[in-house]
Amino acid sequence: MGEAERGDAAPRHRVTFYCANGHETRPSFATEAAVPETWDCPRCGLPAGQDKANPPAAPKIEPYKTHLAYVKERRSDADGEAILNEALAKLRDQ
Repeated sequence: MGEAERGDAAPRHRVTFYCANGHETRPSFATEAAVPETWDCPRCGLPAGQDKANPPAAPKIEPYKTHLAYVKERRSDADGEAILNEALAKLRDQ
């Protein structure tokens, strides 16, 4: 099915985006459409911006944390010791 069967395409223009790795991407947008500030680079996945001299920085990816790591952030060792002693006391009373 070609353009003749579908009708005329909307007028378009190309916008160039640059990522931190130096890749250049040129997607096309309808002339009436709002152009986003960033675009995902199809080669490396980093965000790309329209300023070649200052491309967006790569997002900081936090490493996976276990449940225990989150608990240790919220509780001190003394809190943990108190909770453990309380739980052991309940078990011993049974």
